[in-house]
Amino acid sequence: MLHLAKSPLPAVRSALLACLTAGLLATGAAHAQQAEHAEVNRLLRAGQFTEALAKADQHLAANPKDVQMRFLKGVVQSESGKVAEAMTTFTDLTKEFPELPEPYNNLAVLQANQGQFEKARVALEMAVRTNPSYATAHENLGDVYAKLAAQSYARVQQIDPANTTVGPKLTMARNIFTPPKAAGTQRK
Repeated sequence: MLHLAKSPLPAVRSALLACLTAGLLATGAAHAQQAEHAEVNRLLRAGQFTEALAKADQHLAANPKDVQMRFLKGVVQSESGKVAEAMTTFTDLTKEFPELPEPYNNLAVLQANQGQFEKARVALEMAVRTNPSYATAHENLGDVYAKLAAQSYARVQQIDPANTTVGPKLTMARNIFTPPKAAGTQRK
């Protein structure tokens, strides 16, 4: 299962964010922004997506370059089922802030959920290239590779039904996504 990055971008992810934070501290607006980010996060966790999106939009009307709120808006869109809008939000963030891995990761999750595994692979490779220590993106990339492998093995079975080596590989690739049975339970 692929994982979205749900929290906003870390405050000091890049020099750009550090500069933004320093500028906000100088104007005294940092505390207000943190409070607005926290409120949108709270609404998101409470499942109040309409309210969270309205708060995010209200904040972004006055602060259109707030990368953390834009990212958070994408998460709200994603969680509320507005997948096309979330994909647009994350795509825009990858274009404007290519050094940030989280938008690539979340875009890839949405793409993979739509069966666009090759696009997801490309986005996840960008995420791990921008931050080689981003464990969630590495895990998601492994999941996408497994899905691509399963597709390839299934295609081999269609092309060459006599191939006896691909069946176990296909089963193994598909079983990666099957939750393990609880200990002590039996099949009926």
